[in-house]
Amino acid sequence: MKITPKKVEMPRQEPKIRVTNFNEVALGYTKEQAQQEARRCLQCKKAPCIKACPVEIDIPGFIAKIVKKDYRGAIHKIKEANLLPAMCGRVCPQEGLCEKACILSKKYEPVAIGRLERFVADWEIQKGSPESSSLPSSTGKRMAVIGSGPGSLSCAGDLIRLGHSVTIFEALHKPGGVLVYGIPEFRLPKAIVGREIEYIRSLGVEVKTGYVIGKIYTLDELFSQGYDAIFIGIGAGLPKFMDIPGENLNGVYSANEFLTRTNMMKAYLFPQYDTPVKIGKRVAVIGGGNVAMDASRVALRLGAQKVYNIYRRSPQEMPARAEEVQNAKDEGVEFKFLTNPVRILGNKENWVTGIECIRMELGEPDESGRRRPVPIKGSEFTIKVDIVIMAIGAGANPLLPSATPDLEVNKWGYIVIDETSGKTSKESVWAGGDIVSGAATVISAMASGRRSAKAIHQYLMKDLQARDFS
Repeated sequence: MKITPKKVEMPRQEPKIRVTNFNEVALGYTKEQAQQEARRCLQCKKAPCIKACPVEIDIPGFIAKIVKKDYRGAIHKIKEANLLPAMCGRVCPQEGLCEKACILSKKYEPVAIGRLERFVADWEIQKGSPESSSLPSSTGKRMAVIGSGPGSLSCAGDLIRLGHSVTIFEALHKPGGVLVYGIPEFRLPKAIVGREIEYIRSLGVEVKTGYVIGKIYTLDELFSQGYDAIFIGIGAGLPKFMDIPGENLNGVYSANEFLTRTNMMKAYLFPQYDTPVKIGKRVAVIGGGNVAMDASRVALRLGAQKVYNIYRRSPQEMPARAEEVQNAKDEGVEFKFLTNPVRILGNKENWVTGIECIRMELGEPDESGRRRPVPIKGSEFTIKVDIVIMAIGAGANPLLPSATPDLEVNKWGYIVIDETSGKTSKESVWAGGDIVSGAATVISAMASGRRSAKAIHQYLMKDLQARDFS
């Protein structure tokens, strides 16, 4: 069969329409489109795409089932490794992982693995309640998982399927972590997240919301309640700022606060929900990652007339997904590359009126491998804005580590682990996701959750065997 050089294009809302709403931008494949794309897969025997997938989904296996129109078999194949396929199909950066490793990409565009994963997951959703996996008999072991983001959900899902009792403790009033408070509705609908979490619950995982571990209970107090092991997946939600003059003015947000207010307080449903989030006419978003793209696009949808994305390097160094950058451009975001803020300007009432920037040029590569931006002397200029959103990363929240003195953290406040198992310095405690690595991707957090689940299972079963022997 002759291979089509390009991926089947994903249908999506037109930019002029989607910028006026918070509905999902990408609309998903039809069955015919999914069939056409699935037939592009070469079904490689060694399958480098599997090794490139952080959770090691059998990619050729599920795609082969799509070709045969066995969509139920395809979703079962995916869920052997990934219990959150509808989310991963939407937000996982496949272009730098499985699709990058696709053999087809040596000559043509790679297979659209992420789009096919989303198609199968959406097919299951349309069919109604997903089939629950058959579970082994209980081991009698109790597991506490702190946080309910992607790493925690993956860890909990794997452990419950291995026969352990699992309880998730979430600080906020809704589970999902960054999936619900960080990623906008138009990229990842809350209903999708809710369905994936309900599936985890259907397996028997208990989810307790409103539990700030480190305040309500310490880790030692959880152990005293009968938990045999603990996984920490609390993310990295501490906002970062640039430490420049004017950051304390009214109208300066962290991207974390801005997106959380929009998502958790439903600003996207105005006027049904009159959320306390101010959007001016002209908005500056600082940063070049996916969060910066999200904040920029949300600001437009909330009514900003002009949104500037200010990034200190060139387009080639941007860490954001190319697809998200293009979406932002199509929707009207104006990019100011090789530009860095030096001061935020305000009026007598302490409201933002503008941002002073300096032009940059690229020097030698830094520790990240990207060329270091260097200021060009005398190139300062001012952009008139009334809102500034800082999207330059997030740090480790110190609340839980500070309440756990025997939990080792590094100089940045991230939890120190054994890289092969996720084990921390504290007995019977594992950790994964952004609280270990710093802000990263959903799929990398999931991979760390699965890695820890495997190690925790070995630990719990070894303890059971030791008890049986004695």
